[in-house]
Amino acid sequence: MNIKTCILAGGCFWCLEAAFQDINGIKNVEPGYSGGTVKNPSYEEVCADITGHAESVRITYDDDVISYSDILELFFEMHDPTTLNQQGNDIGTQYRSAVFYLNKEQKEKAISFIKKLEENHEFNNPIVTAVEQFTNFYPAENYHKNYYKNNPQNPYCRYVISPKIQKLREHHSPILKNNKHDF
Repeated sequence: MNIKTCILAGGCFWCLEAAFQDINGIKNVEPGYSGGTVKNPSYEEVCADITGHAESVRITYDDDVISYSDILELFFEMHDPTTLNQQGNDIGTQYRSAVFYLNKEQKEKAISFIKKLEENHEFNNPIVTAVEQFTNFYPAENYHKNYYKNNPQNPYCRYVISPKIQKLREHHSPILKNNKHDF
């Protein structure tokens, strides 16, 4: 196995965690906070929009099964990279779209991927996803881990996350663990 790590922020970390958990080659998805200035922030501090952190996920993956480029492609399908500090009704810098690169290769691939999306006019508005050098990642509190799986009847899960998971399953079933087609 060729195990690598990447860190992405695209709105609520519950959404990204739920989606990436079902992808072949993804070994672990951990919700947390990246890019801020406060050490070990709490969810309440991050939500108060005073720490500079973004809700993010740390993804551990097998590069022999799924590439960083593939992960970027899925990431840009899973959220709206054209809204500054917002995903749907979630508003604030903690919901910004960002790629926190861990090395030069990740930085170059992220910039190139965004450039390609813009050249192909994949979105009606300009992409505002930040490509930021990784500085920190603090794991979220335990109750955030596996939130979608543990709380499928929560209204946010049902009305925000479930449609994203359904779209992922419809468009990418061959790369899903166990080829999950049901919902």
